[in-house]
Amino acid sequence: MRSRNVILGLGAVAASISLAVGATPNPATELTAASNHAVLEQLPFADQQAFADAQRGFVAQLPDGKVTNDDGSVAWDMSEYAFLNNETAPDTVNPSLWRQARLNAIHGLFKVTDGMYQIRGMDLANMTIIEGDTGLIIIDPLLSPSTAKAGLELYYQNRPQKPVVAVLYTHNHVDHWGGVKGVTSNEDVASGKTRIYAPVGFMEHAVSENVIAGPAMSRRAIYQFGAMLPPGERGHVDTGLGKALSKGERTLIAPTDTVPDNSTLTIDGVDIEFLMAHGTEAESEMMMYFPAFKVLDTAEITSQHMHNVYTIRGAAVRDASAWAHYIDLALERFGDRADIVVGQHHWPIWSQEDAKRFLSVQRDMYKYLHDQSVRMINKGYLPGDIAEQLKLPASLDQQWYARGYYGTLRHNAKAIYQRYMGWYDANPANLNPLPPVQNAAKTIEYMGGADKVIEQARKDYDNGEYRWVASVMNQVVFADPSNQAARELGADALEQLGYQAEAGTWRGAYLMGAQELRNGTLPPTVGSLSPDVLQALDTGMFFDLMGVRLDAAKAEGKHLVINWQLTDTNENYRLNLEHSTLTYRADTQDDNAQATVSMTRDTLDQILLRRTTFPEAVKAGQIRISGEPNAFFGLLQMLEVPSGDFPIVTPVSN
Repeated sequence: MRSRNVILGLGAVAASISLAVGATPNPATELTAASNHAVLEQLPFADQQAFADAQRGFVAQLPDGKVTNDDGSVAWDMSEYAFLNNETAPDTVNPSLWRQARLNAIHGLFKVTDGMYQIRGMDLANMTIIEGDTGLIIIDPLLSPSTAKAGLELYYQNRPQKPVVAVLYTHNHVDHWGGVKGVTSNEDVASGKTRIYAPVGFMEHAVSENVIAGPAMSRRAIYQFGAMLPPGERGHVDTGLGKALSKGERTLIAPTDTVPDNSTLTIDGVDIEFLMAHGTEAESEMMMYFPAFKVLDTAEITSQHMHNVYTIRGAAVRDASAWAHYIDLALERFGDRADIVVGQHHWPIWSQEDAKRFLSVQRDMYKYLHDQSVRMINKGYLPGDIAEQLKLPASLDQQWYARGYYGTLRHNAKAIYQRYMGWYDANPANLNPLPPVQNAAKTIEYMGGADKVIEQARKDYDNGEYRWVASVMNQVVFADPSNQAARELGADALEQLGYQAEAGTWRGAYLMGAQELRNGTLPPTVGSLSPDVLQALDTGMFFDLMGVRLDAAKAEGKHLVINWQLTDTNENYRLNLEHSTLTYRADTQDDNAQATVSMTRDTLDQILLRRTTFPEAVKAGQIRISGEPNAFFGLLQMLEVPSGDFPIVTPVSN
C-alpha cells in the first residue's frame, strides 16, 4: 500500500489549474471607480513609448496563443486575455496595472538584433535565443517544458533550424530553468551535445528554495500570482512581472559548467562578458554583455517596474543596497558599450542614451528605498509608519519602470526594516502577544461582540475604508470562522482593495483572499516540488528535507541511529534521531546503529520521481536493511507530507 508518509510524496505538481466555482465577484464600488479614475491624472499616460518598444522587432506569434502539455491540458493560453485589447481600463482594474497588463500581453518571437531573438509573453519570463557558430545558445528556458518547446518551435518556423548547443541559467528562480527539457534532454547533456552554464551556487539555491519551505512558498505563490483566478476584468489581469504562470511540470538538468565570477567566456563562437550579482534579486545571479551585439542582458536585476526586495510568497529579504550597487557596476562597465538592454522579463530598451537613463533610474530607485527606509528606522519609525510615509521623489515616481507592479514601495520598505531589525519592533507589548486566534477573540469581545463590529464595519465599507474593514473582519473571522457575515464583508473589502491595487501581486493576493473567504480553501494546484527538482537534491539536502518533515510528537522519547549507504556513489551517512530532532553526519557509520540501509542513488531517485516507494523498493530487493528493519520503517512513519492547501485568510485548524 502506498503511504503518503513513506513515499515523502513531496508535493506533486499539477498539470492544470482548476478554477474556483462560487460567488460571482462584485462590481467596483463608486469609491473604487473614483480612485481608479484619479490615477489617470496622476501618471503620464500620454507617454506611449513602452508600447513601441514592446512591439519592436516582432516576427511571429502562435496563431491562437495556446500551448498544450503532452497530456492535452492547457499550459498557456493568451486568448483568455483578449479582453485587454480595450485601451480603457474598466473600473475594476487600476489603470496603471491595466497598462502594464496590456504591455505584457504583447507576445511571440521578437528580433533584438542580428543573431539575437527573444520569446516574450509565452510564459512568466523571457527566453533569449543566441545564434552561435554551430547552434543555438538558449538563455533561461522558461517555467515549463511545453512553453519552452513551443517557443523554440516558433523560432524554428522563422529561422534556420540549428541544434541547441548551450543553455544558460541566469539565476536560481524556477521560472528561468523549469522548462529546460523543452529545449534539450538529459541524453544530449550527458553526451556533450548541449552544455549548461550557471553561476556559482545555482544548484544549491535552486533546489533549497523550492524544497525546504517549498510547500508554504508554493501555497503563498498561488495568492501572489493569482494563479486560481479566472482571467477577466474582475479576476486575473497580470502579475506585473509577466502575464501569468504556465501550467505544467517543472524540469531541471544540473549545470555542466559553473561560470567563474565576472569572467569572459566564448560559447560556440559568441563572446560573453559576465557580471555577477549574487545576493540581490536572487542568491545566485549573473548579468551578461555581448560585445558582438552591443547588447547587455541584465537577467532580472533590472526590469520594467519596481521589483521585490521582499516577495510576498515568502523568501529571504534581499539586499536593496547591494542591488543598486550591481546595477551601477553594470552601468559603469557596459553603459558606454551597450546599444540595447534586454532582460529576462519584459521588453528591451533600444538606445544607449535610454539604456543609461533606465539603469540609473533602476539603481537610484533601490538605493533611495534602502537609504530612506534606514533613515526612518534610525528615527524610531516602525514598519507601518515607514510604509505609510515613504514616497518616491517625482523624478522616480513618474517613471513607468519605477512603478510598483510586482514589488511595491510599501512592502519593500517593511522588508528593509525586517532585514535590519527583524520582526520585533522593540515595544515589549509586542514581544509575546497572544496568538492570532486568541488575540482576535479578545479583541472582538472588547469591541462589543461580532454583531456590533460588523454593523460598524458596514458603515466604514460604505465610506470606502476598505483597508480597515478587511483588517477588522479578519479579526472577526479568526475569532469565529463560521461567521458568514464577517466572511462576506471581509471578502467584499479585499475585493475592492484588489480592484484598486497597482501591483499585480497585491491584486492577486486580495482577490485570492476574497475567494477563500467566500468558497473555502481549494485543493493544491501548482507547486515547485516537481520530481525533477527532487531528483536534483544532493543526499545531505534529502536528509535536511526529512528533518523538516519530522513530526516531533511521533518522535517524542525515541532514539534511533541508522546508517545509510548509497553503494554506487560511495556515500555513507549516519542518521541520529534524538530529542525529536533528526541530524546526520556524512562520511561516517556507527557500529552500534539499530539498522543499516543500503541502496543505490538511482533507487533513491526512483523514489523521489514517485516511480516506487521505500516499502516497494525493499520488497523488490532494491533496498537492503540489516539490523532492525522496524527502526527504518519506524522513522519513515514519523515523517509527514504537508497538504499544500492550508488556509491563509482563515485560521489553520489544530
